[in-house]
Formats: sequence, C-alpha cells, structure tokens
Amino acid sequence: MGLFSFFKKQFLDVLEWTEDSNGVLAFRFPMQDREIQNGAQLTVRDTQVALFVNEGEIADLFEPGRHQLNTGNLPMLTNLKNWDKFFESPFKSDVYFFSTREQLDQRWGTTTPITVRDKEFGPIRLRAHGTYSFRIKNPRVFFKKVSGTRDLVTVEDLQGQLRATVLTSLATFFGSGQVAFLDMAANQTKFSETLKEALDPAFNEYGLALASFYVQSISLPDELQAHLDKVAGMRMVGDLRKYAQFQTADSLTAAATNPGGAAGAGASLGAGLAMGQAMANALSGPGSGFGDNSGTPSEDPLTTISKLHDLMTKGVISQTEFEAKKAELLKKIT
Repeated sequence: MGLFSFFKKQFLDVLEWTEDSNGVLAFRFPMQDREIQNGAQLTVRDTQVALFVNEGEIADLFEPGRHQLNTGNLPMLTNLKNWDKFFESPFKSDVYFFSTREQLDQRWGTTTPITVRDKEFGPIRLRAHGTYSFRIKNPRVFFKKVSGTRDLVTVEDLQGQLRATVLTSLATFFGSGQVAFLDMAANQTKFSETLKEALDPAFNEYGLALASFYVQSISLPDELQAHLDKVAGMRMVGDLRKYAQFQTADSLTAAATNPGGAAGAGASLGAGLAMGQAMANALSGPGSGFGDNSGTPSEDPLTTISKLHDLMTKGVISQTEFEAKKAELLKKIT
C-alpha cells in the first residue's frame, strides 16, 4: 500500500447507529475507505444488536452496551483473520446493526376467500383480516435469509413476503378444519391465539418472532350468510307456535321493503298476519302442546286439520309437519 493510499484511509474510533426513522430493520455501517482502529468503541443501544461479518462469513455478535474492540472481545473475528499482529493495527470488517424493536400495526387480510372444510357446514369460503406485530429475534438467521449484504432493509421491504407467509399458513390451518366457523366468530381472542401458535414457526424461519396476532373480522360470502340466517330461522319450527310468530315478524320486514307501494305492503302484511294468527289459533287448543288454554273450549279437531292443511298449501309448514299433527288430532276423534 502506497503512502497516498495510507493517508486516504480513515480510522474509526467510534461505531454506533442512531435510528432516525421508524421501520428500519437492518443498517450496514458505511465502511468504504475506512478501517476500525484497535480499541475503538462500539455502542449498541437497547433496541439493537451489532453483527460483524468478515468476507461474507458471520463472526461476532454484540448485544446492547458499550464495547471496546480488541482481541479479547472479538474471538471469532480474530480466528477468521488469523492475524499475527492481533489487531495491533487497524482492521477491516463489515458491521451491521439490527433493530430489535417491535414493529407494530402490520396489516394482513385475505385478498380472495379461503375455502374451509367446516365441521358443521361443510366447504365454505371465509374472508378475514386483522393486524400483527413482529421483531427480529435471531440476527444471524435474518442476515442469512433476508438482509444479506444490503445497505438498508426496512419493514416495507418485507411486507409482501410476510403477508404471503401469513395467508399461506392460514390457508393450511383453515384447510385442516380444526376449528368450526361459529367457534372462530364467537371467540376471536382465543382464535387469534390459536392462529399465532400456528404462524410462529413460519416467522422463526426468517429469524423473526411474531409478537402479536389479532383477528379483527371473519366473514362469509353474502349468499352463504343469508342461507345461515334462514337456517337459524327454520330451527324455530321445533315450536310451531313460535314459528308462526316468526313468520308474522318476517312479514313485517317484507312489507316494509315491498316495492309495490302501500297497497302491496298492506296486502303482504295482512297475509302474514293472517297466516300467523291462523296457525296460532290452530295450535292453541288443549292437547296441542302449545300454550295453556285450559280455560277455553277446544276447537274441533277436523277444523284444526283444515286450518293446518291450508298452512301447508301456503308453504308455511311442511307436509311432514302437517301429517304428524294430523295423525295426532285424528287420535282424539277415534
């Protein structure tokens, strides 16, 4: 090395990184035309770690604190360089700082519905979204698999990859059908914890720790949600009196949204009330199993059967329900 090259070099006595912006994960300390002076001071702040890399090979890792760089605290680098002078002269090494602070409010969401084999409803398509946070847990792994020799790595650089990791892991988890949709929606806190456990290994592969994971919304396609609402209503058929009341209430909603104007609305409302009242009357006598009318005379069974047949014809009750009730009433007159 000529005299000019010697004076051109700068010798570093202090190495530190001030995180002047959020979202930076890894920073390569600028080393061009500079060498580290023996005995230099390395400052690593509370939310950082520093990694020394020699010719692409990871050497020494420094935790938060103030470190004096010499042979005693650079054992790996000393071994790699195998210098006879044992750092009595300046030495060259790449130094990378990593931020270990938690990166908050990262968004995730299903761009397209995920098909799930649900325990109760069979194959259904789910949409979900929420937030998560992460931090660097293993800088050595992160350096090898993510940052490499780049000067700067930010959260934005990882967002696409991490979202893909989340959605792939979710699709795999959902595909196993371990948790029913109703259980997911009913207890999102517990479901979030379950998903975090399922996602942890995928983040560890990149040297990251998934600090938190939250499911903020789970939804079904509109047509399936409407079907489930209808099924929930039909379950009230177990009590025909309640089902008649349900049909009356349903008629009120239909009337309010009827495009045929006031006349059409009135007709729909009247029909709904009439069917509900007829069914309630048909099923309110003693022995019918609905209500307590011990103080009033019971209706003639044949009249009741006629009313039930009318309800079946209008689609209010099924033929199976009609036949069962008819058989019960016929027993009273035989």
